[in-house]
Amino acid sequence: MHPKHSKKVAVSDSEESSSPTRHKNAEFILLCQSLKVEENVNERAWKIWESMPTLLVNGIALENRKHWGICIFIAAVDLNAVSFTLTELQKTLDLNVTEFLQLLKKMDVNLDTVSTKVNLLVLRLVKKLHVFTALFEKFKRICEEIFEETPCNQAPSDANKPVVKVCWITFLLATGKLLQMEDDLVLSFQLLLCVLEYFIKILPAELIKEPYRAAANSIISSGLSRASRRSHNRTTQATNLTEVDSKVLEILCQENECNTDEVKNIYLKSFLPFLDKIKISSCTEFPELDTLSRQYEELYHRNKDFDGRLFLECDKTLQMDPEDRCEERTPKMPQTEDDHTVHPPQTPVRAAMNTIQQLQMILNTADDKPSETLKAYFNNCTINPTTNITKRVENLGQKFQDKFARAMGEEWAEIGSQRYNLGVRLYYRVMESMLKSEEKRLSVQNFSKLLNDATFHGSLLTCAVEVVMTTYGMARNVSSKSSIQAETDLSFPWILRVFNIKAYEFYKVIESFIKAEPNLTREMIKHVERCEHRIMESIAWQSDSPLFDILKQQKERDDQPDQLESTSTLKQPLQHSHTAADLYLSPVRSPWKKGSGTANTVPTQQTKTETSSPWQSQSQLQQKSQKSTSLSLFYKKVYRLAYLRLNMLCNHLHLPSEHPQLEAIIWTLFQHTLANEHELMKDRHLDQIMMCSMYAICKVKNIDLRFKTIVTAYKDLPNTNQETFKHVLIKEGQYDSIIGFYNLVFIQRLKTNILQYVSTRPPTLSPIPHVPRSSFGFPTSPLRVPGGNNIYVSPLKSSYKTDGLLSPTKMTPRTRILVSIGEPFGTPEKFQKINQLVSSSDRHLKRAGDTGSVPKPLKRLRFDMDEQDEANGSKHLSGESKLLQQKIAEMTSTRNKIQEQKMKDGTSDTKRDEN
Repeated sequence: MHPKHSKKVAVSDSEESSSPTRHKNAEFILLCQSLKVEENVNERAWKIWESMPTLLVNGIALENRKHWGICIFIAAVDLNAVSFTLTELQKTLDLNVTEFLQLLKKMDVNLDTVSTKVNLLVLRLVKKLHVFTALFEKFKRICEEIFEETPCNQAPSDANKPVVKVCWITFLLATGKLLQMEDDLVLSFQLLLCVLEYFIKILPAELIKEPYRAAANSIISSGLSRASRRSHNRTTQATNLTEVDSKVLEILCQENECNTDEVKNIYLKSFLPFLDKIKISSCTEFPELDTLSRQYEELYHRNKDFDGRLFLECDKTLQMDPEDRCEERTPKMPQTEDDHTVHPPQTPVRAAMNTIQQLQMILNTADDKPSETLKAYFNNCTINPTTNITKRVENLGQKFQDKFARAMGEEWAEIGSQRYNLGVRLYYRVMESMLKSEEKRLSVQNFSKLLNDATFHGSLLTCAVEVVMTTYGMARNVSSKSSIQAETDLSFPWILRVFNIKAYEFYKVIESFIKAEPNLTREMIKHVERCEHRIMESIAWQSDSPLFDILKQQKERDDQPDQLESTSTLKQPLQHSHTAADLYLSPVRSPWKKGSGTANTVPTQQTKTETSSPWQSQSQLQQKSQKSTSLSLFYKKVYRLAYLRLNMLCNHLHLPSEHPQLEAIIWTLFQHTLANEHELMKDRHLDQIMMCSMYAICKVKNIDLRFKTIVTAYKDLPNTNQETFKHVLIKEGQYDSIIGFYNLVFIQRLKTNILQYVSTRPPTLSPIPHVPRSSFGFPTSPLRVPGGNNIYVSPLKSSYKTDGLLSPTKMTPRTRILVSIGEPFGTPEKFQKINQLVSSSDRHLKRAGDTGSVPKPLKRLRFDMDEQDEANGSKHLSGESKLLQQKIAEMTSTRNKIQEQKMKDGTSDTKRDEN
């Protein structure tokens, strides 16, 4: 049952024999010399190469210069002895970015060659490259609109224009010296606008296009010559920009959908001091290209990353896979006469600016102080919470600003304050929405217990600030095709540490937050949902989490000592009416004492919400009040996430097709471990238990599935990290690979249970959880109407009309033609009948959801096949509904039928209506 254990993460499917010792190749030595690596790096790189399986081409051992280069890179990073930049290595090996990444992945044969340290460095470098690629594409487009003669195309000869070169290198210097995290797309773009504003004002007017020329000339009319503007800029550091002086910046911000106040703040607090630092703010002439280039050269060699100047030359080393390129795309022109809207291209920069604009529009009517409505709720409380709330907001604001400045640099403290203030406005707005909903649900206005709960307020404010933070960092993964998931210093759960909020407490507010603010964008919702998943996977299972105390208390209950959450609920849809108030006020300690017949209960708002009937007996209410609502819901979500991950991994390994019954058995062991051996989760990851459960069941069932195969498939799953299987806790202070954890911990605890699966009386299989398409009830794919041929229902996304926002889901010319297929529906009565059909089908969908079957992914367009979905609720429909279904099927089943119907339109309109 034990896999062979070694220092590697996994072993191969056959017994491994050590590769014969290979003497250092002369070319390898020359490569090391050209990269100026130290002797210890040389030795480590050769050992890595020797540990690799021999690469054969036509039966001849291959000693490849490019593979050696990757070994040198890995060794240098691991030993903190990098003597070359990424660009220098790429040029030496003749590799572009995509080729470099593919070769690095190929070299990680046993999944232990590339360390976590190397992996994180590469992820950050590639992420930064994606950001700067997007910024350079945007930079070229803006230059076309500003300068009379610019390198607008890709020709390298045109890229040598000094004006644009100086602008771009100045920007590279600014980001390198001012930003501790250069992969921050929003701040980098705002800095780019500051750079462009500076050069617009010092360049001759004949080189500038309108309206920038007029704005720059207005400075001359105010009495400032172009030569004196640089010294004038220095005097503005202690004051605001003058009305005339800010015109250029305002135009740039308006044209690029950027917040003017934020850019002005960056210009004054960060950019002008930067100009002084590089000694060009007092120059009377255009900055020297060579001087700036030398300064950037020093910065580039210190950072050891890619040379950003090569963007101007379209250098091969910066080329990425075409699918990963973040390029500006031409706006789509209207395709119909009634559609006069030109839809702007959705590039990473524009998408980030649009998302920020949407958040600001949502908060236009919000204030950073409690509204009159909130004050009324506060005044209705038995204990007025106003003072504590405002003091808490102030104290946490100072703490946030300090931590933000520490992570980003002291000059960015004011930006941190601005972000926090936006979070506070969202916090008050959502709180008001929550209280209105609670008042409507409970018919009460005194929420004293909830509004005096410090944990609730801390979690709600944390969630609001996290939404703002992720909005401003929306394009961290700027390539839709990229799987880069590198974290920054400010990534979740950074905010939990700043506000000292436990993950288990934070999870309670997430779902209510989303429901209370319907105008949040899809990206914001997806991010918050991912935060919840990370809490369920690992963060809530850290040793200092209150979860373990609650689990201990729950286990002490006499009625269900071994069961946290009934498995009978797994196959039911995750539908509940619990709000944040229910979860924060739910009991965490069993009120029943051993040998006592009374319950020491505390009446809460939850008691009222859990009462399904006013005639329930007191004993029933006491029994219900025992259960921890928050723990019950937490485990339901953990089970569904766990099964979803297991199902994905099984599908990657093709287990359902080869061993149809295996997934259910693995799930039973997995679920049993989470429910009864939750101590195994302490300071570990959900996926570690999943992989061990899979290996154990395959082992006792004599199915040849090695850990190497499992972790190789696991790496391809979304939102995974090599650290999960390379660095697993064994005991306090001791870590090993997933195999070490399996041998030393997992199998020792669960061996008896695992052997039962091959006994004559195996354990009863756990029900398969009903997995929703979204934790928050927002389907991400169209739902098929049972019994209806090719009829799908998609969720209506928020249109933001109430806040004056442009809907991100506004109908395009392409989607407009999908409103009707084949023929016009005719009268409003027909639409009404279709709505009735969809409503009735939705009820059958809910009934069908109780079967516990695994939901199959639906295709957007699926033509009907014979004997397909014959019993999906159609037999329950009325005769009129059946006729209507047949009518819809005739309209939409196949293209041939549609064409045939169109031919009949001109001659048999009356006949068609009667049918």
